Amino acid sequence: MASSDLLFNRQRTLHDILGGGLVADLILWRRKNLTVGILLVTLAAWVMFERSGYTLLSLVSNVLLLLIVILFLWAKSAAVLNRPAPPLPKLHLSEETVNEVAAFIRTRVNDLLSASQDVALGKDSRLFLKIAAYLCLISIVGGLTDFLTLAYTSLFIVLTVPALYERYEDCIDRNILKGYHRLCQLYVKINVEYVSRVQNWIVEKEKLC
Repeated sequence: MASSDLLFNRQRTLHDILGGGLVADLILWRRKNLTVGILLVTLAAWVMFERSGYTLLSLVSNVLLLLIVILFLWAKSAAVLNRPAPPLPKLHLSEETVNEVAAFIRTRVNDLLSASQDVALGKDSRLFLKIAAYLCLISIVGGLTDFLTLAYTSLFIVLTVPALYERYEDCIDRNILKGYHRLCQLYVKINVEYVSRVQNWIVEKEKLC
């Protein structure tokens, strides 16, 4: 298929557009076992949250509590029985890592504050409309479902739609481009038959006045 027959006349494959790494392999099912595993684990977590009444905060707290109790008892029993302590990695953050993370967060926060200031002062109307549209969409979606269901649905879509598109890429691109060309023809037809007539009628009325 020629590049002119692809959506947006792109030159790269979908795998390259997605980064070409592990994430792209997972999304496009190049590593089926990992992708299926992620879907099954997230589905099990979603069912557990929905059926058990657990919240994410309570689950994380209970898991951490259980982990700390196990490690504490393991360390105490190891000291009494003269056994090796739990094999924990060195829990330490280097100054370089902290500085890199802080610099990254500072840059992103400054960009966000700058964009917010432009919107608040009316300097960027397009950005204001985009943010307003996104917030309205989030509000509508949030009123229809809860966060966990939305998160699982989003993950399911990310792990299925791109793979289906790659599999049937030729057919999908051909039909979308065909529909786009028909819409363009319809637009031209409406513009010629109706919009132009209205414009000519307005011009004639202005001449008579």
